[in-house]
Amino acid sequence: MIVETTRFGSISVADEDVITFAEGMLGFSKIDSYVLVERADDSLFLWLQAVKKPSVAFPLLEPQILERNYKVELEDEDRKSLKLETNMTGGKVFCIITIPTDPTKMTANLKAPIVINLKKRIAKQVILHSQDYPIRKSIFPELQQHCASNERTIFPSTDTTAYQAIRITEDMDTLTKNI
Repeated sequence: MIVETTRFGSISVADEDVITFAEGMLGFSKIDSYVLVERADDSLFLWLQAVKKPSVAFPLLEPQILERNYKVELEDEDRKSLKLETNMTGGKVFCIITIPTDPTKMTANLKAPIVINLKKRIAKQVILHSQDYPIRKSIFPELQQHCASNERTIFPSTDTTAYQAIRITEDMDTLTKNI
């Protein structure tokens, strides 16, 4: 299928790469189908793009980039709704990034990450009640340090790069590019 987006143009998406949020996301409860999108170059961010709402897309990062010891401990209700047999086996976690006009003021929501069951392609934005993570963690210094040590840039210089849907697989290491 073709997903029309306001940020990335038209993107070809396989049906098996659509991720379903049964409960929607916080503030977006009526939008339940998304796809992960990546820039075809060496960009640091992934995007969670709504399938039927072209203007809705969220920048994502793996939280371990920002907090090395970041760990998600799911409540039983969240684990059951995600159909994960054990706490995070078969799951992948991302945090939503807010990128204001001044990118040095970027923040990450570590308190309410996105958890994806890769096998069943279902996801949920969970609230980590028992863990003390911030809702708005300033992240620019960590991103600079991460990019410097991995010879990458936060914002690649070319704007003409194509975007593509990410193939969802059970192999968590193939979901993202050397982030």
